[in-house]
Amino acid sequence: MREAGRIVAESHRLIAEAIQPGITTGELDRIADGYIRSQGAVPSFKGYNGFPASICASVNEQLVHGFPGKRKLVEGDIVTLDIGAEYRGYHGDSAWTYGVGSISEEAQRLLDVTEGSLYAGLALVKPDVRLFTISHAIQSYIEDAGFSVVREYVGHGIGAELHEEPQIPNYGIADRGPRLKPGMVLAIEPMVNAGERYVRTLDDNWTVVTVDGSLCAHFEHTVAVTPDGMEIFTKLNA
Repeated sequence: MREAGRIVAESHRLIAEAIQPGITTGELDRIADGYIRSQGAVPSFKGYNGFPASICASVNEQLVHGFPGKRKLVEGDIVTLDIGAEYRGYHGDSAWTYGVGSISEEAQRLLDVTEGSLYAGLALVKPDVRLFTISHAIQSYIEDAGFSVVREYVGHGIGAELHEEPQIPNYGIADRGPRLKPGMVLAIEPMVNAGERYVRTLDDNWTVVTVDGSLCAHFEHTVAVTPDGMEIFTKLNA
């Protein structure tokens, strides 16, 4: 799983270097697909429940599950790229929201707060902590900044399957839920709207957008619970 996580992290590095106005989301998909396969892994998302691409590419008001394609990114966009890789039967999963060129102050604050909420949750990952304590920390960080927590989509356990128990909401009451144990591997992923929390799915039955058209962001790491804390599998070491 460390190796699967490394492959995902390196895929993000390559995509981040390629993001610029004029590039299409389909080109980003091809970059990630090529790198994942070059490492002896396969994209976790390709064909998953019929999903047609190797990554999810969601732009501006699109929260998750956007299809990569001919859409060209333009200056000021924000784009969430969700990448999964399966290596020798185990998965890594990470999402990141990137600015395209120069972005607005509001968009930058949304990205900063969403990323900050992820690390606020990760800071609490260790044995015997109850799961929803992490959820509560994420929710508090986001709402204290004046943004909204999406409730329809949650984090999850991950391992031989891309999505495993337990489900990890980004909201909740502290000191509730199952206790974490060493060896658990979790995909923790705050999803945040700049406006109201409500989302809907487009007619393609995949792409999820904010109901009010506001910007949204999504940050995710795959982490393991260790005897004395946690280890991030999808973080670049360099």
